[in-house]
Amino acid sequence: MAIAVVVLVAGGLIAYFVTRPSTHAAQPQGVQTFGNLSRNHVTGQVTYPQTPPVGGNHNSVWLNCGIYTSPVANENAVHSMEHGAVWITYQPTLPAADVTTLQHAAAGKSYVILSPYSGIPAPVVASAWGVQLRLTGASDPKLAQFINYYQQGPQTPEAGSPCSGGTGTPQQ
Repeated sequence: MAIAVVVLVAGGLIAYFVTRPSTHAAQPQGVQTFGNLSRNHVTGQVTYPQTPPVGGNHNSVWLNCGIYTSPVANENAVHSMEHGAVWITYQPTLPAADVTTLQHAAAGKSYVILSPYSGIPAPVVASAWGVQLRLTGASDPKLAQFINYYQQGPQTPEAGSPCSGGTGTPQQ
């Protein structure tokens, strides 16, 4: 009898986890994944293999999430991504109207950083810990998907850690 109860409970739990609806947004297409990222706190500048970086060694102080109109330090932004932040970067030559579109996409989100970044491989690049998506522009619908899926998403090493109380003064 006890074995039958255990089997029924186990079967019920399996069925629940397999069939329950996802409470997380859909993952966008085209995301690059990077593994084996170190998580050491270091001083000074770090050379990252990706532009912008998606993880690795970083400063011990995280960057306050929000909207920046000037470039931010990689090492602080990487620490924020370890805490679950999405870092949206854009080419400094992006038209003002597109920057405004990105600001609206980032506004009011607790774990999003927006900043210009020279030398990125696309007009807009969205990054989170270990993942990155190159976007064709500010209006690309995959940006909202990326934010919704990866902000405090399943890849976050230190989910729930703060994205405020660190360094930097965002506009919003």
